[in-house]
Amino acid sequence: MEMLWTWLLSIFFILTLLCLVGYQLMCLMDLEDDYINSYDSSSRINRTVLPEFIVQGVFCVILFITRHWFMLPLALPHLYYNVNSYMKGRHLADVTEIYNLLSWEKKQRIFKIAYLFILAILSLFGLFWSIGDE
Repeated sequence: MEMLWTWLLSIFFILTLLCLVGYQLMCLMDLEDDYINSYDSSSRINRTVLPEFIVQGVFCVILFITRHWFMLPLALPHLYYNVNSYMKGRHLADVTEIYNLLSWEKKQRIFKIAYLFILAILSLFGLFWSIGDE
């Protein structure tokens, strides 16, 4: 039964990450279409960056504690990227440079969404597998 709860919790964390990154992507698309200005877009994106990092870190810790040795190496690259960008100070969107980096930031968020979508599919597979075992 604990495997079922672990998979449900991992799906919850992945969906939370998908929502956070999707919100960031929507802010960038609104900026591209001139619905909001660069200051508002940067402040909205920057408010969601730290919660994204925290959720990803807690997700990896839970995978480590519950000994999901298949999913943990799949989730670690995203955590490594987040820690690396935080340590180098590249995790926040800069108001003055956001227009110059708009296509790169959008591609980055789209890649994160695709990566998290793959993790969600694998977690759903693990959930169904654990339901079948019980």
